[in-house]
Amino acid sequence: MTSKGRHWAYFRAELDRLDAEGRVHWPKRQGMPRLKVPLDDLPGRAMVDVWTDLDPVNAAAAERLGYPTQKPAALLERIIQASSNPGDVVLDPFCGCGTTIAAAEQLDRRWIGIDVTYLATSLIKGRLKDAFGDRAEFKVVGEPVSVEDAAELARSDPYQFQWWALGLVGARPAEQKKGADKGIDGRIFFHDEPGGKTKQIILSVKAGKTGRAHVHELRGVMEREGAEMAALLSFQAPTQPMSADAASAGFYSSPGWNTSHPRIQLLTVEQLLGGKGIDYPHLTSVTFKKAPKSERAAPAADTLFGS
Repeated sequence: MTSKGRHWAYFRAELDRLDAEGRVHWPKRQGMPRLKVPLDDLPGRAMVDVWTDLDPVNAAAAERLGYPTQKPAALLERIIQASSNPGDVVLDPFCGCGTTIAAAEQLDRRWIGIDVTYLATSLIKGRLKDAFGDRAEFKVVGEPVSVEDAAELARSDPYQFQWWALGLVGARPAEQKKGADKGIDGRIFFHDEPGGKTKQIILSVKAGKTGRAHVHELRGVMEREGAEMAALLSFQAPTQPMSADAASAGFYSSPGWNTSHPRIQLLTVEQLLGGKGIDYPHLTSVTFKKAPKSERAAPAADTLFGS
């Protein structure tokens, strides 16, 4: 050993062992040998309870979905990694736009999400589909599965029924206060030609009896808003005069698809539950901002509880 350094703090046998393990750095030229200390052997600094290294979800953030209380995915990933292991179950009883759920899915955790609004449920389903595609297997508990279920929801909470119905056709609720919708309950935005402008479909949801006046009103709103199409979602099957009035609005001709689609469409809850949707052309749907795609392997089935 050299005459300098801190080798005197170790027994000779310990120095020989460290050297044999490759833990001693020998300079190629002049200089003292130094002990190599792997980072894993250092105690490090415990993480404090104030985290300033994670940016909030600002207006320009790629992950922003427009939900007012959305948290950054990196924050939830850190919490989940620190408090669980792959395969564990993560519970979020107020899941909002689903950041915790998406983070749990990304980190190979099973999860249960609960939210009281169908707006949140619809947003989360879209988020999982955008991020994980068909690899995201989950079931939704608490949503109406029959006309009778939907009728009970409409009686108990008309606004939740409205959000649920809009979710069935992939529409975004109108961004107005309750009672001030100006004849618009929801909108669908779409592109049907490369480089073309954003186009829209106006939606109206009715839980009660419907008639010709509702078709006339919807047509007026569609024309006022400059929308390409409009749809009325209701329990009651349209009468022959209602269907005739809707047909009189004509067809929207898609320049990109070279197809025609009824400008005013009348759909019932029974049809929606049967899988029927709005007939419209779309190269891409831009109703909701899409969540970034994930490259994670196929997850196991999980559960999302609605209202």
